[in-house]
Amino acid sequence: MQAWFAQNPVISYILIYVLVIFVYNKVFRTQQKLPLLKEIILYLLMAIGSFLLLIFQIDKLPIIQCLLVAVVLMLMVRIRYFVEGRRSRKDKSASEPSALNKQD
Repeated sequence: MQAWFAQNPVISYILIYVLVIFVYNKVFRTQQKLPLLKEIILYLLMAIGSFLLLIFQIDKLPIIQCLLVAVVLMLMVRIRYFVEGRRSRKDKSASEPSALNKQD
């Protein structure tokens, strides 16, 4: 797989760039929107950084695989928060009728 990524640098660059943007948007983005010029500069800097990561990928470092692991870990955290949220809502709804019965 590493050799295939080295033979196809355009696909590797696009994949690295997309994964870097995904990680940035899910982990580092603040609640406030940046002004348009700052947003453009940010994505240009991520494009330059992705080019540097592409160089490391071609030099046989597992950059794409590490980014994929980061994305999988973020998805696992999202699933965990979703399950805990459903469980807490279910516990809250189960405890509300019993609280009403105690008042009567």
